[in-house]
Amino acid sequence: MVVTLPDRRLLDVTRVLYERTLTARYRGSVLGIVWSAANPLGMAVVYAAIFGHTFAPYYGNSLVRYAASVYIGLALGGFFIGGTSQALMSLVQNAALLNKVKIPFAAFPLSTLAAYGFQQIVGTLPLIVVTSLIVNHDVLHVLALVIPLAGLAMLAIGVGLLVSAADVYFRDVAYLYELATFLLWVATPIFYPAGIVPAPILHLLAFNPLFAILESVRVLVLTNAWPSVQLLGLSFLDGALALVIGVATFRAMRSQFMDLL
Repeated sequence: MVVTLPDRRLLDVTRVLYERTLTARYRGSVLGIVWSAANPLGMAVVYAAIFGHTFAPYYGNSLVRYAASVYIGLALGGFFIGGTSQALMSLVQNAALLNKVKIPFAAFPLSTLAAYGFQQIVGTLPLIVVTSLIVNHDVLHVLALVIPLAGLAMLAIGVGLLVSAADVYFRDVAYLYELATFLLWVATPIFYPAGIVPAPILHLLAFNPLFAILESVRVLVLTNAWPSVQLLGLSFLDGALALVIGVATFRAMRSQFMDLL
């Protein structure tokens, strides 16, 4: 299947909706974008206080490294789950507008994900980059972060398009997706190290698209080593596959949107 580039109209409408979303989200907020970094940071401190002494041996007996690992998991996992959950509802929530004005359908989930992406780029990515430079003093590690983070972006877009289209057809999707993301959260080593997972189950985590992404980022940020080619490649390929499936599904289903919204 060939995935064509989005047309100019879609990009323009997505930009307008993206700006509207950011304006509405931070209107009246004193700290604004700071919350996107402060929230996972505060939660990481709580996790470190509760589980730190239990899991620190997996991080060189360092509470700081454990907290940094949790922060990466919370920030990136939270972006995926939060962004796709909001994208899921974007078409149904804007049904009245879509029935009055001819707007590219994909602009709504894409603008929602773009707003979440902006929070990550401005709020959490600088802290991740600084942490990487402090730990390994290697700019190449920072540049290599592009691979798993690009995979995360493609994964979020693909899943966001898929679930937003499915929600138009089946309004129970929101409840099912809430359960699915909870199971994904539990099955992803976010606040616990992958080392405690039994080997037979650990192999199954390869089917969890977030696993390769988070582990690749953690290796690049928190160690002097490099993730394996297999792990790094999987972090990108999982996202690319999700993007292709999401775009194809959205295009196949959109012809019936106006009859169902």
